[in-house]
Amino acid sequence: MSRKDQARRAVIIGSGFGGLALAARLQAAGVQVTVLEKRSAIGGRAYKLEDRGYVFDMGPSLITAPHIIDSVFQAGGRRLEDYVDLVPLDPYYRIYFHDGTHIDYVGDPDRMKAQMRKFSAEDADRYDDFMKKAFPIYDAVIGDRLGSKSFGELKTMLGFIPKFIKTEAYMPVTRLVNRYFKDPRNQFLYSFHPLFVGGNPFQTPSVYLMIPYLERRGGVWFSKGGMYSLVEAMGRLIRELGGEILTDHEVTRIGVEKGKVTHVEASGQRFDADLVISNGDPGHTYRDLVDSGSRKKWTDRKVGRLDYSMSCFLLYLGVKRKYPGLEHHTLILSERYKGLLKDIFDKKILPDDFSMYLHVPTRTDPSMAPEGGESMYVLVPVANLKSGIDWNEMRQPFADRVIDFLQEWGMPGLRENLEVLHLMDPTDFRDDLNSLDGNAFGIVPKFTQTAYFRPHNRSEDVDGLYLVGSGTHPGAGVPGVFLSAETTYGVIAQDLGLPDQWDWNEKGRVELEAGNARHDAAERLLSGD
Repeated sequence: MSRKDQARRAVIIGSGFGGLALAARLQAAGVQVTVLEKRSAIGGRAYKLEDRGYVFDMGPSLITAPHIIDSVFQAGGRRLEDYVDLVPLDPYYRIYFHDGTHIDYVGDPDRMKAQMRKFSAEDADRYDDFMKKAFPIYDAVIGDRLGSKSFGELKTMLGFIPKFIKTEAYMPVTRLVNRYFKDPRNQFLYSFHPLFVGGNPFQTPSVYLMIPYLERRGGVWFSKGGMYSLVEAMGRLIRELGGEILTDHEVTRIGVEKGKVTHVEASGQRFDADLVISNGDPGHTYRDLVDSGSRKKWTDRKVGRLDYSMSCFLLYLGVKRKYPGLEHHTLILSERYKGLLKDIFDKKILPDDFSMYLHVPTRTDPSMAPEGGESMYVLVPVANLKSGIDWNEMRQPFADRVIDFLQEWGMPGLRENLEVLHLMDPTDFRDDLNSLDGNAFGIVPKFTQTAYFRPHNRSEDVDGLYLVGSGTHPGAGVPGVFLSAETTYGVIAQDLGLPDQWDWNEKGRVELEAGNARHDAAERLLSGD
C-alpha cells in the first residue's frame, strides 16, 4: 500500500482563503486533502469577474501582514514571493468627508500627524499616545498569538480576561478612540476598521484596534494582477503538494455515524473522510449539512440566534475613462456616521444616504482594464436579509442612486462612460455563497461572539468535524481567515499528532519577538528615538 493510500483523508468544504490555507497546511503535513467547491472556480468570497477586458476582484481587496500568508507557503517548503508580486500601497486609503475635505491614510506617523493637524492640533499631538494604547492589543493578538490560538476551552478565555481588562480591549472601538481624538474626522480614521470585518464600530470591542497598528507596522499591500492572483497561487500550491481541488461540487450533506464524521456528499458522489473541515458559514454547516440528530449544541434554534453581519451592495464598473481623484482604496462618507450604522445594523432599513468604499486596482495595476479605462467596484454597506428589503425590486433603482450620487460627487460622465456594469446584492451572498441572512462577513464580531463565544474551530458536536474561515476564531478579514487556518490546523495537529507548523518567516519573527524586547522597540518607535 502506498504512503498516499495510508494517509489520513481530509475533505475541505469551500475554497475561500481560510479553506485554501488549511488545505495547504494539512497536505504539507501528510494528510491527503480534497477541496470541494460549489462554484465553477475557487476563491469563495475572493472570486474574480472578467468582462470585456475589465478584471474585478469581487471581494477582499487588500493584504496586511503578508508574513502570515507567507507562513502557509513556508509550511509547504515554498516562498510567497515566488508565487505573487506584492505591491505596497501609498496611501493605504483616501478618505473623503462629507464637507469636501479629505485625508490620505498612511502608516508614516509624521505624515499622518501633519494631516490630522489640519483638523485638530490637539488630535495630532495625541496620535502617539493612541498608538501606545493600541500596541498592547496588537501585541496580544499577533505577538502572543491569541489570533491563532484555539479558544475552544473556557480556561483559555479566562486566561485572556486579565489582559483583555488591562488593555481595555472590551471597550467599544469608538469609545476608546474618542478618548484620544476630538475632531469627528480624526475619530473616524481610527474607528472605521471594524466595518471591514462586518462589525459596527460603536459596538465592536477594541480588540480590533490591533488593525490600525498592524497596518502601521506592516503596511497595506496589493497582489499584482488582482487579489485573485493570490487565490490562484494558493490553488497551485495545494496541487503541487499533491492535494485535489474539485469545482462545481456543492456539498449537500456531512455524513455522521456514532458521533463521528464518515464522509461528505457532493454532486451525487460520496467522499469518504477521516476529518471534514467546513470553510462555509457555521450556521449553514450545522443547519443544512449535519443531521439534527447529530447536533446537541448547534441546534437549529441556536444557529438561528447567531447575529450575522450586515451585507453589501456592490457595483462592478468598467469605465472607459479615468478619475484622478480616486486612489486604489477610496472611502466616501455621508455626514451621518453613528445614525447611518444604526439604520444598517439595528433598524435594518435602507436609508436615503449612504457611505461607500471604492476599490480601484487600476490605480496600481493598469493591466486590469483596457488602456485608458478604469476597473472599480463600489461597495455600499446595507442591512442583511432580515431587513425584509425586496432586492428584486430595489436592485436597479438602488444602483441608479449610487451612480447618480457618484456623478454629482465628483465623477462626471460616469454613466455615459460605463462599458461594464454588474451588480451584487444580499440575495447573491445567500444564493451563491450560502451566507445565512445574506451576510457579507460571517457573524458579527461583538464581545458575545468573540473568541470562546464564536463557533469553535473544533466542532463541539461531531468528532472529526472542524471549522475554518470568518465564522470561527479569530474572525473575518484576510489576516483573520489565514490565522483561522493556523488555529484549526493546531487543533487538528493536536488531535492527530501532526507536526507543529508555527514557523513565521524572518520578517515575522522580527515583528513578533516576545516580551520586553518587543515592547521596548515599540516604545522607541513611537517616541521617535
